[in-house]
Amino acid sequence: MKLVLKNLFTALFLAAGLANVFAQNTQKPQRTIVIMIDGFGEDYYRNSDMPNLNKMEKEGIFKIVPSIMPAVTNVNNVAIATSEMPDKHGITGNVWYNPVTKQEEFIEDPDLIIVPTIFDRAKAAGIKSALFSVKKKTIDIMSINTDISLCPECDGADESEWAQQFGAPPAVYSKEVSYWIMESALYTMKKNPDLGFIYIHTTDYPMHTWAPEDKNSKEFLHKIDEYIGKLHEAAPDAAILITADHGLNHKDLCWDLEKACANRKTPIRISISPEKDRYFKHHRGMGGSAYVYLKSSKDLEKVKKTILSLQGVEAVLTKEEAIAKYHLLSDRVGDLMVLGNKTTVFGLLQDSESEKLPENYRSHGSTYECIVPLFVYNAKKAPDASFFDHNYKVAAWLYR
Repeated sequence: MKLVLKNLFTALFLAAGLANVFAQNTQKPQRTIVIMIDGFGEDYYRNSDMPNLNKMEKEGIFKIVPSIMPAVTNVNNVAIATSEMPDKHGITGNVWYNPVTKQEEFIEDPDLIIVPTIFDRAKAAGIKSALFSVKKKTIDIMSINTDISLCPECDGADESEWAQQFGAPPAVYSKEVSYWIMESALYTMKKNPDLGFIYIHTTDYPMHTWAPEDKNSKEFLHKIDEYIGKLHEAAPDAAILITADHGLNHKDLCWDLEKACANRKTPIRISISPEKDRYFKHHRGMGGSAYVYLKSSKDLEKVKKTILSLQGVEAVLTKEEAIAKYHLLSDRVGDLMVLGNKTTVFGLLQDSESEKLPENYRSHGSTYECIVPLFVYNAKKAPDASFFDHNYKVAAWLYR
C-alpha cells in the first residue's frame, strides 16, 4: 500500500509542478553540486591535506553532525536524497528481509523508496539533474527522474562518451574509480551548462582499506579535494554541498548470530547485517549492527539474553525501541536490533560462530561511525547553520 501511495504521490507531485512553491526559484535557480563522500568520517578529514575543504570550512557553513543508523550507505544516501529519516523514506539497510519471498534481498528496487527524492523535486521545478556514482546500487535506486546518470558498472559505461574521454572505468575496488567518476561529472557539467543539480557519490573502498593516517587514504582524499576545487573553478556560481554517510573503524571480532544463538539453544529465524551488499571485498558483508528475526515472539527474552552475553555486544533493542530511537520503518527491521561496540561486527561466517579479524579489517554500521562532516559553501539561499543538525539536512532546503 505504501508503494502505491508513493507512486501516486510522486506522479501528482510532478504533474502539479508546484508552480506557487517554486515561483521564486525557477526564475534563475542557483546551480547546485552535492558530493556524498562515502566513508568520510571526521578523522579522515582532519588527517588529510584538503585545502579546498579547509577554505569551505572557513568561508561557508561547517559542522560535525550525526549521520543515520544503521551507519551504512543506502540508509544515509537515500536520506540525503529525500531529506527524510528512514521511517519516511523506507530504506533500513543495504539489504532487507522481504516478507513475501521470506528471503534476504539486496535493496535495488527504486520503489522501495517511498517518498519523492531531490531528483523528483528538481524535475517538478523544471531543473535538469545528474547522478554520478561509483556504485551501481545507488544508480539503481536513486536515478529515477534524473536527466543523466552514470556508474562504472552500469550497462554501456565501457563504450560511453565518458569512457571515450577518460578510458574504461577502473576497477570498483580502487581509488581510481572515484577519480574517473569525478572526471566524468566535471566533464558533463562543463558540457551541459543547463544542468542545475549534480549529485556525486564516491567510494569508501580506500577507507575500508586504509586508516586515516595512512598515506594512501591521505593521497586519495587530497585528490578528491583537488576535484572539488576543479568543480568550483568550473562553476563558480554553484552552491557546493558536501557530507558523508558514515565513518570507518577497525573491527577485531565478528559474530555469526545465527550460529551463536543455535549453539546456545535459542535459535533464530535469520540475522541480517544491514551493511551487506554486492561489494564483498569492502567489508565481507559484516557490519556493526544486525536485525534479528525470531522464530516466535515467545523467544524474545531468551534470544535477547543470549545475544547480550556475547563479547562485544553493546545493546539489544526490541523492534519498538529501535524504531523510536533511530526512526526506522517498522516493516523493514527485525524483531530485535543488535548493536556492537566499536570493534565488533556481525555477519555470516563459513565454519564458526565467531572470528578474530585481521589488523587491517575496517568496517562501519554501528553508532561509532555516525559522526561526519557537513559543508555548505556559496549557497545563496541556504538556511542558518542551526538548520543543519544531521547529514541528511545538507540539501533538504532545495526546491521546496
